[in-house]
Amino acid sequence: MNLSVNLASYLLVGAMLFSIGLYGVFVKRNIIAILMSIELMLNAVNINFIAFSRFTPWVNPGENPLIGQVAAIFVIVVAAAEIAVGLALVISIYRNRRSTNVDDFNWLKW
Repeated sequence: MNLSVNLASYLLVGAMLFSIGLYGVFVKRNIIAILMSIELMLNAVNINFIAFSRFTPWVNPGENPLIGQVAAIFVIVVAAAEIAVGLALVISIYRNRRSTNVDDFNWLKW
């Protein structure tokens, strides 16, 4: 049984994860679920970075073939910071409003 995993397979998995995350952002009304959907989208981007880094032939021999992995690490660091700030904001909003429903956040309306 010879299963070949090529670039298209990784891109398909990344596209499916990104689509599920995008659907969650548009449909969910709970801010925690929206943050989880954003994290799912960022993980899909990481899969694409790693796949392109793995399957892209490098033209110049002096180039670093680990650039996709380095970009994925930066995305993971930014995602961790985003979750830390996002959860701090959600806790602060919950203390004031007693709700994490996005429809209840109407502070900027006249």
